[in-house]
Amino acid sequence: MSELIHITIGKLLEETAKKYPDRLAVKYTDRPYQRTWKELDEEATRIAKGLMSIGIKKGDHVAIWATNYPEWMLTLFATAKIGAILVTVNTNYKIFEVEYLLRQSDAKCLVMIRGFKDSDYVGIINELCPTLKDSRPGELNNPMLPYLKDIIFIGENCPPGMYWWNDLYTMADKVSDEEFLSVYNSLDPHDVINMQYTSGTTGFPKGVMLTHFNIVNNGKCIGDCMKFTENDKLCIPVSFFHCFGLVLGIMACLTHATAMVPLEYYQPLKVMEAVQNEECTAVHGVPTMFIAMLEHPDFKKFKFPKLRTGIMAGSPCPIKVMQQVVDEMGAREITIAYGQTEASPVCTQTTTDDSIEIRVSTVGRVLPHVQAKIINPETGEECPPHVPGEFCTK
Repeated sequence: MSELIHITIGKLLEETAKKYPDRLAVKYTDRPYQRTWKELDEEATRIAKGLMSIGIKKGDHVAIWATNYPEWMLTLFATAKIGAILVTVNTNYKIFEVEYLLRQSDAKCLVMIRGFKDSDYVGIINELCPTLKDSRPGELNNPMLPYLKDIIFIGENCPPGMYWWNDLYTMADKVSDEEFLSVYNSLDPHDVINMQYTSGTTGFPKGVMLTHFNIVNNGKCIGDCMKFTENDKLCIPVSFFHCFGLVLGIMACLTHATAMVPLEYYQPLKVMEAVQNEECTAVHGVPTMFIAMLEHPDFKKFKFPKLRTGIMAGSPCPIKVMQQVVDEMGAREITIAYGQTEASPVCTQTTTDDSIEIRVSTVGRVLPHVQAKIINPETGEECPPHVPGEFCTK
């Protein structure tokens, strides 16, 4: 059983950058963004200082409402370096959901893009904050969202009342290395660093508080199940705002120095192009994502010679689909994972050596350092084998 890692996300990024400075960390295929581990670490530090320059402190809640932009990843690492808590916002949220999340999470800062699909994020925020357009950046005063003071805009033509993301790079000069390091070195792996909202089955979403220790070690165990190394390259078409993209994707890669090839959002053709052209060894998705690729009219035009693994999760996978993914995509070591946001999230996962039958009929084995049982919810007693019950884990 592998040992648990006692390290913050920022320190882990720094260590990875020192060990593999010139190896590829991240490459986007739909925009001109490519960084080595050293470059990614340095850029994240600069953004961290930029956030400090506008008054973001350890313990402050920073929400991010964006698709899988490079800035999303940078915000994750930057907030982790200064102990701010990243609050992830579902890109499909409508106005009442965003209002609830920003108020319930006590978000002080919101990092956002202009919008996604038919959602006008800027319009929504201006409706929630009528005084924003007449406010100076950082001076928002809105009784509906009393904690929200700073809004940072990603993209061109920054709207009134918001900081522009690109200005964070120059604003970082206002913060000395000593100021940054005093915060950076004071952080503890058991500090809460991420708040993810999970809808559950009833009522409004609940904010799950996760620590560096939680998601670093979950990512490490997940990557171990796929036998990730610095020679692997993972295509990430699943959303960063969800634990699938954040932990099973980014954190599994960071803990193994595995290169990341993210897509802004899932499109079957773009995924196939990325996996082929970037020679990805792994790809993540829910079963319907894999089905959409297999049934795409151009599927036969693509070759995936390096593809071997990844994670299929979110719903049961039919054996026919699993067989096609193995035979036609070459992902012979694709794994199945099961979890819940409260558990960081993965609790069980298959390994690269498991048979197809095991992969489609089970959700694998309990991960190292995780305990699980199935109980009768009425009595609290543990169920015998093959008897349905409530899944409990710690």
